[in-house]
Amino acid sequence: MTDSNADDNWLIQEDEDDAPAAGQESPEQRLWRVLIVDDDVDVHAVTRLALRNVSFKGRELELYSAYSGKEAYEFLRTTPDIALVLLDVVMETDDAGLLLARRIREELHNGIVRVVLRTGQPGQAPEQRVIIEYDINDYKAKTELTTQKLFTTVISALRAYESLNMLERSRIGLGKILAGATNLYQIHSLREFASGVLNQVSAILDVGADGVLCLMQGDTGMTTVVAATGNYTALSEHELMPHEHPLWPTIAKAFAEKKSQFDHPANVLFIHTQENREVAISVTPPWPLAQIQRDLLEVFCQRIAAAFDNLYMFGQLRKAQEATVVALADLAEFRDSGTGGHVRRVQNLSSALAQRMAERGVYPDQLTPQLLDMIGLASILHDVGKVATPDHILLKPGQHTPDERSQMQTHAAVGKSILERAANMVDGVSYLTYGAEIAGGHHEHFDGNGYPNQLKGQEIPISARIVAVVDVFDSLLHERPYKEPWPHTQVMSYITERAGKQFDPEVVAALLDLIERDPQIGHTPD
Repeated sequence: MTDSNADDNWLIQEDEDDAPAAGQESPEQRLWRVLIVDDDVDVHAVTRLALRNVSFKGRELELYSAYSGKEAYEFLRTTPDIALVLLDVVMETDDAGLLLARRIREELHNGIVRVVLRTGQPGQAPEQRVIIEYDINDYKAKTELTTQKLFTTVISALRAYESLNMLERSRIGLGKILAGATNLYQIHSLREFASGVLNQVSAILDVGADGVLCLMQGDTGMTTVVAATGNYTALSEHELMPHEHPLWPTIAKAFAEKKSQFDHPANVLFIHTQENREVAISVTPPWPLAQIQRDLLEVFCQRIAAAFDNLYMFGQLRKAQEATVVALADLAEFRDSGTGGHVRRVQNLSSALAQRMAERGVYPDQLTPQLLDMIGLASILHDVGKVATPDHILLKPGQHTPDERSQMQTHAAVGKSILERAANMVDGVSYLTYGAEIAGGHHEHFDGNGYPNQLKGQEIPISARIVAVVDVFDSLLHERPYKEPWPHTQVMSYITERAGKQFDPEVVAALLDLIERDPQIGHTPD
C-alpha cells in the first residue's frame, strides 16, 4: 500500500495491522488470504465492507491490498498461500491486470491461486477473448457485483482453491513418499533406516515434527526405541521405551489395537509387516493432523512396511555372507594353526587403516564407502589359497627351499581364482570381490617386484595394498613355525624402510598415524 493512500484508507488499515505470521497455525486453521488489486481506493474500502463478515468452513478472510499490477506482483512473489486475487484490468496501463494474470501463471508458476477479473470498462477487455487467452477463473463487471454476488464469487473461488490446494499437497506428499521410500531402501542399518523414516515423516507433514520410532520385540511385549528426534532425542539412549513417558499410553494402545492412533498431540502410526514385525512411529506436530496428512502417512506406512521386511532380509543375507567368509577363513587357518588369531587381527587393523587413510584424504576415488565397510571382513580371506598348499610345506618349521617357496607362493593365485569364481556368482560387489583382490594382490610389491603378477603402484588394488602392510606387520610381531616374534621397533623399521618399495607409502604413513595414536596396536595378545 502506497503512502499517498494512507490517510484515506482507515478501513483498510484496521484489518492489515498485526496480521499473524504465516506458518504459525495449521493450514486448515489459517485465514483465507485474499488480495484486492485496484488503483481505486474506494473499491478497496467497499470490497472490505462487503466481505467483512464472510467466512468459509469456519475460517475468516484476511484481506490485503495492492494498487498497481507491479505492486501486486511483488506481493504475490513474496507472500505464500494467497487463495484469491480480485483483480482490476485497467490500472497503471490499460492491460495491467491482464499482464499480471499472465505473470502469475507463467512467471510465478502459481496455478492454484484463483484470479477473478473485475473491470469497470468491459469493452476495454472483452470477456470472451479474456477468458480464452488468459488463465483466469471468473470475469465480472464492477457494476454487476452486488454484495451477494461478490459473496458468491468469493466462496466459489475459495472452494476451488481448497480443492486444488489439497490436490497439490497430495501430489507433493506422494512425491515425498516415493522419493523417501526409494532413499530408505538404500540404507542398511536399522537405526539409520529408522532415522530416515522419521525425517521422511517430518517432510510429509511439512513441519519440524518431533518423533520417536519404536520397534516391538515379537511377542514379548517389550518395546525397543530404535530412533528418536527433536525433543525426544534423549529416548534413543534407552534400550526400551519408558512406560512412564507421556507418549507410552498412545503407543501401547496402537500396539494393542494394531492400528494407528490420532490423538493430538500424540499421533502413532502403526505398521504391521508381512514378516510379523510391528512398528510404531509417534509424531507430535504443533497442530492436529488434517485428514489428508493422515491419509498420506498411512500410504507411507504401507510403503515402508515392505522396506522394513527387506531390511531384515538384507541383514540376514549379509549375515549369511559374513558367515561364509568366516568359514572360508577358518578353513584356511585350521590347517595353519600356528597363525593363531592372525586373521582376526588383520581384519581389525585393515578396517582401521582404511578408515584412517580416508580421514587423511588419500585415494578418495578408491577408498569408497563400500570398500571401507567391507575391507575388514574381506581381509580375512587373504590366505584362503593356502588350502591348496601341501602340509609338509605349509607346516614346515624352518626356511623353505626355493622350490618349496615357489609352490608356497602359488597360494595367492589359487586364492584369487577360488574367490573370483565365487564372486562371479553374485551380482555387484561383495566381500568375495574384495577378498579376491586381496588374496591375489597382497604379495605384490609397490615397486613391481612382488608376485604373482609383478603389478606395480596403483595397478595393485587399494584393498590389497592395505592388507599387504597389515599382513607383514602382524606376521612379524607374532611367532610363526619358522620364526620367533620380532620386537615392535624392529618391525616398524622394517615396514618404514620398505615404504615405496614393497609397500604403498600412504598406507605406511597411515599405519604410523594409528600407532602414534595408540601405541598398543600390534601388542594385542593372541
